[in-house]
Amino acid sequence: MPKIPYGRQCIDDNDIKAVTETLCSDYLTTGPKITEFENSVASFCGATHGVAVSNGTAALHATLAALDIQPGDEIIVPPMTFAASANCVLYRGATPVFADVEEGTLLIDPSRIEEKITDKTKAIIAVDYAGQPCDWDQLHSLALKYNLPLVADGCHALGARWNGKKVGTMADMTVFSFHPVKHVATGEGGMILTNSKQLAEKLRIFRNHGITTDARAREKTGAWYYEMQELGYNYRLTDIQAALGISQMKKLPNFLERRREIATFYDHQFTKSTVRPLTVHAMAEHAYHLYVVRLQNRDTVYEQLRNKGIFAQVHYIPVHLHPYYKENLGTFEGLCPVAEAAYQEILSLPMFPSLTDEEMHYVADTVLELA
Repeated sequence: MPKIPYGRQCIDDNDIKAVTETLCSDYLTTGPKITEFENSVASFCGATHGVAVSNGTAALHATLAALDIQPGDEIIVPPMTFAASANCVLYRGATPVFADVEEGTLLIDPSRIEEKITDKTKAIIAVDYAGQPCDWDQLHSLALKYNLPLVADGCHALGARWNGKKVGTMADMTVFSFHPVKHVATGEGGMILTNSKQLAEKLRIFRNHGITTDARAREKTGAWYYEMQELGYNYRLTDIQAALGISQMKKLPNFLERRREIATFYDHQFTKSTVRPLTVHAMAEHAYHLYVVRLQNRDTVYEQLRNKGIFAQVHYIPVHLHPYYKENLGTFEGLCPVAEAAYQEILSLPMFPSLTDEEMHYVADTVLELA
């Protein structure tokens, strides 16, 4: 029986060689590979600055620190996302305010955002769910109208585009993750892209304990003196991870092409069936971190797929339904009805570049048989 996960990393000999060479170099952390990796991702997306950090959650936390979010502030977030997209607000002592999602795409609904804006609202975090960009034109209009910064949680969407513009260039700051199931893997890892020099400087200080210079910068100048100017965190990425990321970035165009091939195949196979893929906006070029479908008998299909070696997944339990949020923030069922209804039906099917044609056919045929 096959064992097919919903996602996995794709590592080859070039990746292993890159890591090995770095292990034998002078720098295992705060070295030259960090800047090289930052430049590689920023250049690919068309952004001016990249700031690498230890994971995507750290990247989200850093963005709100750079915006000086304080206790009592409110940040608007979607419910259909991983908990980190809202948890980062709590890390700053602020309050996440959930705006429901669109029915077809499960992306944050701009009309629901406007309903939630108050004088306490200090930013909007929009999540490019599954790899499809949000409607960034509408989000920009809202941000301009209410003078609010935009943070893009693009952890699913490296390589995606909205209206011809790449994710990584459409918000004040865009966050990426390099977890093994993402488009590019560094084990753990994250990055923030921005076109603002001021924000990039704040992000770099925050990832390094709030200290103005790192060890390599002091080595270059021969100086020992440094200052901690604010309370920061050790959110640094290692050169070992960065070396893997640099190697992976070279393969990203092929990774994206294969993900889109798989999605096109699934779309075709599920036409005229009860299996309903999510809607894709005409203005969007999807990156397909996830391939999500809706099924009336989701739970039964999930269990039966596992029995047949297909390890699908559910992305996600709406954040406001987690016990922590209910108990500590007073969130409740009925707060975001569109996301809650979708949660009962969604299933993420296997989607990763090394998925073979044989496996792809097996997944589609089995889902159609069970749905």
